[in-house]
Amino acid sequence: MVMKPKAIFLDMDGTILNHYNKVSVFTKQIIDELRGNGIYVFIATGRAVDEINELVPDGFQVDGIISSNGMAGYVEGEAIFEHSLDLALVEKIIEKAREHNVYYELFPYGGDRIALKQDRPFMEEEMRDPQPEGVGLNEWLSRQQAIKEAIDWKSQIEGNKFSKFYFFARTKEHINQWKDELENIKHDIDFTTSISSEHNVEVMVANVNKATGIKEMLHYFHLSEEETLAIGDSNNDLPMFQFVDYAVAMKNASDEIKEIVDDVTEFTCDDDGVYHYLKSTIVPASIKNT
Repeated sequence: MVMKPKAIFLDMDGTILNHYNKVSVFTKQIIDELRGNGIYVFIATGRAVDEINELVPDGFQVDGIISSNGMAGYVEGEAIFEHSLDLALVEKIIEKAREHNVYYELFPYGGDRIALKQDRPFMEEEMRDPQPEGVGLNEWLSRQQAIKEAIDWKSQIEGNKFSKFYFFARTKEHINQWKDELENIKHDIDFTTSISSEHNVEVMVANVNKATGIKEMLHYFHLSEEETLAIGDSNNDLPMFQFVDYAVAMKNASDEIKEIVDDVTEFTCDDDGVYHYLKSTIVPASIKNT
């Protein structure tokens, strides 16, 4: 095990976020303690950077943020790298999403997530109550909040810099059909897909993922790839798990994820699993080696 890692990378949803989409003060405290002992701590999330502030406690700080599954990296609020989806790909995917009645959110850099007004009826229909069986509470609450107030409904696509697409469906059958369609679109324009639940899929630039984002962040800080640790819970964390020296899955992760990591937390994301894991395994070694 990495007893005193040089850098720790933390996923958000299902990891430092509980199922009500909040980071606890205990998680903030342990991050502060680790950073005070000379360990770099980073967020590596599928969320866009603009979503993060409302999810964390006051005064929450990390050394850097890798957002949108590796599409962008930020240090002290400034972008150190950004990849952008091609406008032609964006337009083609929206056209196909409309044909398949697939809920989507497009994330432009420096602005609110957007969707087209003409697609609002079928998107709102996907968000009708009740919460579908099998859809996680955190994902459902995020979509409810998005459809009510976070999406900027546009008559047409504006801008030319986009960090990612997010897609959701009420049923696994529907989202799986959409995944197949995305594979067909790849024959014309290459891109990367990533999933964090059985009801979603996200689209990023080809060959971009959390691992490539971590590599760019380490390079910025002149840190080696050795003695790195990551904690996550879902499939979009797999590239990160494969890249770092020591991979840790949350107790609430699937059995398939738990089988490929080095360790599993004793507690879930709803019971401050990251706090307890870092407090019991990393902090003692960090203090001893200071």
